[in-house]
Amino acid sequence: MTTAKPGTLYLVATPIGNLEDVTLRALRVLREAAVIAAEDTRHTRKLLTRHAIPGRLVSLHEHNERTRTPALVARLLAGESVALVSDAGTPGLSDPGAVLAAAAAAAGVPVVPVPGPSALLAALVVSGLPTEPVTFLGFLPAAPADRQRALEGARALPHTLVLYEAPHRLEKTLAALREAWGDRRAAVARELTKVHEEVVRGRLSEALGHFSSHPPRGEVTIVVEGAAAGSAAPPAAATPEDAGHSPEEAARASLRAALGEGLAPFQAVRRAARASGLRRNEVYRLWLSMKQEVTG
Repeated sequence: MTTAKPGTLYLVATPIGNLEDVTLRALRVLREAAVIAAEDTRHTRKLLTRHAIPGRLVSLHEHNERTRTPALVARLLAGESVALVSDAGTPGLSDPGAVLAAAAAAAGVPVVPVPGPSALLAALVVSGLPTEPVTFLGFLPAAPADRQRALEGARALPHTLVLYEAPHRLEKTLAALREAWGDRRAAVARELTKVHEEVVRGRLSEALGHFSSHPPRGEVTIVVEGAAAGSAAPPAAATPEDAGHSPEEAARASLRAALGEGLAPFQAVRRAARASGLRRNEVYRLWLSMKQEVTG
């Protein structure tokens, strides 16, 4: 009895927005694979329909990856090829796929990358920051204590730092980065390759101010410069003083700008607190004193 030659697991990168970014090789592999393991079969079906590729889809997402992996590895060992895709970009990179890839490799199955679109690389090269060395942090942990440990662990790295974030958490994350790492240069890339693509460059405080006034939508990638050589980044509260401005002066400047924009008091105070590192009640007292100065 002869043992069947195993099939191949293909890790296929798919568009992160613009469907024209799919490669010819990716389309060929998707057509030829015995089965396509997709993070969201409904999402992937849109891409397949556009290119007239038959279905053959099974779901493989964060909630079923471990339970579904043995069956997919069995199919690979039986000689079938499997194409693995995520909703966008490269599977296994902050997306499901790493468990299946590791299990296939351990079973002696060839694992082949089919490279293509990547939000990580796209944001990095348009950021204006050094592109090497780079540390990719993915999504920060959700638990506050774990999140703080991750930020502290990366604070002294002299590498450019890249992370992903959901739009509804962007303001909170930018504030946390500034507090943990100081007011470093950064670029926030949003909706890459899509119609409303946006890249905001500047200091973390400037990006925070922008997105406080312009609530973001769509996927977000944050690129932040590394720590200065030979030293850890200072905490956010020390940064205005290093730049020649005290936290109070930074708060006053932010409040004046907010007044000029016609923001509501609570919005102005929130933005100034994040920009200066002061507590909101301290900023609110500054707001009241500034109002008294104006009214005499």
